[in-house]
Amino acid sequence: MTNWNRRSALKGMVTGAVAATTLGVSAASAADETQATRTMPLKNNIKQSVCRWCFGKMSVEELCVAAKAMGLKGIDLVGPADWPTLKKHGLDSPMCNGAEINLTDGFNDPRFHAQLQKQYADMIPKVAQAGYTNLICFSGSRRGMSDETGWKNCVDGLKPLMPLAAKHKVVLVMELLNSKIDHKDYQCDRTWWGAELAKKLGSENFKLLYDIYHMQIDEGDVIRNITEYHPYIAHYHTAGVPGRHELDDAQELNYPAIMRAIVKTGFKGFVAQEFIPRQADGLASLRQAVQLCDV
Repeated sequence: MTNWNRRSALKGMVTGAVAATTLGVSAASAADETQATRTMPLKNNIKQSVCRWCFGKMSVEELCVAAKAMGLKGIDLVGPADWPTLKKHGLDSPMCNGAEINLTDGFNDPRFHAQLQKQYADMIPKVAQAGYTNLICFSGSRRGMSDETGWKNCVDGLKPLMPLAAKHKVVLVMELLNSKIDHKDYQCDRTWWGAELAKKLGSENFKLLYDIYHMQIDEGDVIRNITEYHPYIAHYHTAGVPGRHELDDAQELNYPAIMRAIVKTGFKGFVAQEFIPRQADGLASLRQAVQLCDV
């Protein structure tokens, strides 16, 4: 993760004639600051959230306050310990976590099925009781197994959880991650692979998390894939390519066009900002990304 400094506070004013001059300058600066940080009302054709880990130097409380001020509707990738803070600020938890082992030991390996099934069986009712829907899961690393073996193992591991998920109206959402740069050997690294797994499971309580950053790296063709596979997608994540930084003109993806394509599919879920800010003022970068994706 990349760290950044919080915005510096305005300096105190001196006395006398200098104080009068400084007062005018400071008042103008404060007005400029207020104008700069005020968020224009969002269209909200897409509900947006932000991933907690990208702003790890801030407390959850601080991130909630900032997110709320920007018009965000939720905080991604937090577990039960932080849900009360989100509720305090009227924010959703659009993608819950806390049941997974890690990103490499997942449902594609029978060695982890017993542990995963227990952890997810414990977490699913908690997600529902808190009023949330989506709970993240992972395929795990390929470790030399074929696509067919990976699909079979994932089905064997996930299928026993589907009745419980259906009972509690919770969706297990497998994230699509790139296996080229960030998560070497990860198996669910193509949209078609995840969609095929969803077909084999045949349950509305299993969907995909389409991470735009990851899928641009491994397969590209983002808008066509979103359009084709949208029935299997429950959630989206963003970041700039390359580097996983701001959604600015230093990266290659056309985010407004991608967001319009998502809206066109009739998607009613969340798009979460998951970039690591390079700029010192990470919240300013987040605010710009939110505005960019508000189509």
